[in-house]
Amino acid sequence: MEAPEPRSVTQLLVAWNSGDEQAQAELITTIYDELRRLASHYLSRERPNHTLQPTALVNEAFMRLVDGPQVNWQGRSHFFGIAANLMRQILVDHARKRQALKRGSGEAPLVLDEMFGVFQQRAIDLVRLDDALTELTRLDPQQARIVELRFFAGLTIEETAETLGISPATVGREWTSARLWLRRELSHL
Repeated sequence: MEAPEPRSVTQLLVAWNSGDEQAQAELITTIYDELRRLASHYLSRERPNHTLQPTALVNEAFMRLVDGPQVNWQGRSHFFGIAANLMRQILVDHARKRQALKRGSGEAPLVLDEMFGVFQQRAIDLVRLDDALTELTRLDPQQARIVELRFFAGLTIEETAETLGISPATVGREWTSARLWLRRELSHL
């Protein structure tokens, strides 16, 4: 007898929404390595002696997914977008707590070399970036969401368009605009 074909991430998310506990366990197994790579990517931009490890970041994000409000998953891209957002929130919370304890400690700030190209060799702290994204959300929620999905979740323009239900051309224009706005906001660091 042949083993059943593994379910896709989208199928697992739909089953999880329906209360299928087995789907949740299968989902963890299916996406764990990818979430860990995403966490490693985030942490590679943090200070070298960061106390969070990729496994802890993935576990915390997944616990928030499980314990948080039920989400009507729209597919793989939607899931990774939300997971990336949670990881960002966890790192920002961690940074805020650390800053509260160690104001002016001279720690190395986050380096944004991949986000905008222009920030190569430019350092900026995660709390400052989060504050800028919060302001962008107030001004243009769609652009802020695009930044989260492109930068934090690592989605392509096409995946971002699919997740948001807009055209790839719109994502491209909004991505460019958001990068310019953030460059201006973060340039006086």
